[in-house]
Amino acid sequence: MAESGIGFNWGTLSTHRLPPYVVVNLLKVNRIQKVKLFDADSYVLQGLMGSGIEVMVGIPNELLQVLASSPTAADSWVHDSVVRYAVRGGVDIRYVAVGNEPFLTSYQGQFQSYVLPAVVNIQQSLTKANLAGIVKPVVPCNADAYEASLPSQGTFRPELTDIMTQLVSVLNKAGSPFVVNIYPFLSLYQSSDFPQDYAFFGGSSHPLVDGPNVYYNAFDGNHDTLAAALSKIGFGQMPIVIGEVGWPTDGALSANISAARAFNQGLIDHVLSNKGTPLRPGVPPMDIYLFSLLDEGQKNIMPGNFERHWGVFSFDGQAKYPLNLGLGYKTLRNADDVQYLPSRWCVADPTRDLALVSDHIKLACSVADCTTLLYGGSCNSIGVAGNVSYAFNSYYQVKKQDARTCEFDGLGMITFLDPSIGDCRFLVGINDFSGYGFRSQWNGWIVSLVIVFLGFWGAL
Repeated sequence: MAESGIGFNWGTLSTHRLPPYVVVNLLKVNRIQKVKLFDADSYVLQGLMGSGIEVMVGIPNELLQVLASSPTAADSWVHDSVVRYAVRGGVDIRYVAVGNEPFLTSYQGQFQSYVLPAVVNIQQSLTKANLAGIVKPVVPCNADAYEASLPSQGTFRPELTDIMTQLVSVLNKAGSPFVVNIYPFLSLYQSSDFPQDYAFFGGSSHPLVDGPNVYYNAFDGNHDTLAAALSKIGFGQMPIVIGEVGWPTDGALSANISAARAFNQGLIDHVLSNKGTPLRPGVPPMDIYLFSLLDEGQKNIMPGNFERHWGVFSFDGQAKYPLNLGLGYKTLRNADDVQYLPSRWCVADPTRDLALVSDHIKLACSVADCTTLLYGGSCNSIGVAGNVSYAFNSYYQVKKQDARTCEFDGLGMITFLDPSIGDCRFLVGINDFSGYGFRSQWNGWIVSLVIVFLGFWGAL
């Protein structure tokens, strides 16, 4: 039996974007052979050309309706996002993620009816392109797609039972695994009654007893709830891939470097032991994709301030803590060839009265990431002047150290002395890749799909 593979999610919602070649080299130097993307960004895929890294490309939920409605649109997406790169010496694309957690409860069924027809159309397009034997469609699901008080009682949510039965049948026929995102951190974060040791892998004083099976960690319990749900719809042997799993390092009391290291190392050791779980002994998940590779300073923080701090590496590709991925090295290697801006910072002028600074902080933090200043953050206790300086500097670095962006009506000043305080790091920005980003790819796709629906595609 093949061992589980360790991969990473590579998100790009950052104000400080490393060039794709730097990120690809970071993956390669750490012998990471699998990466999961949330879109099909052309710059990222170009960076992955010839790398030998196995790739899962993503289709955003907002494209599901048009792809479900039009086989031509699906053909176009597969051509532009898969066929173009799946050439000799190109990108080793193995999966197409059709949507991302499209059945999430908070979406209130917004994407539910589009998922299955979108998968069918994408699969047909892959078949037309003679790629169906290599590239498999998958649908990354949040763990809230199933429920139970005990793992063995796991079932899909009642309103999803029919669609899941049909969807899993299509995926199984295509040779695809079931992809699920599991986050014990969120269980701990959202419930004060959740036993903290049950979130980790060191054994629990609050194990979950399920008949003859005893669960000592939340990951196994969650995994087996899905396994039971799959069994109940007739697919008890379907392979499971963990699409997202990890622990943030900042932005909440339970989000810190020591907890993240303990969780991720415990997870890796547990999965690579090949012991499996009580309902699937000796059968670990096919692959796990750690969430995430890099911090993303532009992520939506509605779920919590920790959302921008999931990276095992900081935004500049520097490892936050030692981690043995089981891939040959006992610790992580940092990114090379990172082009930093000069070592200078913008801070509050200590000679000025900061009484009128609130509007400036609002402006700075509306553009830059200030979540570390909030409750549970690593910079939460650096004082008022420290808070102002941190906000000023974050904005200044996002603006590529333009001197005018440190004015703040005379309240800011540029310093060449690192103002970092204890664990609170005042960052220096990087010379990022100006053409890199999702927006251009997204806009191009909207235009292409509009043309498809207007019926002009064939005439062009």
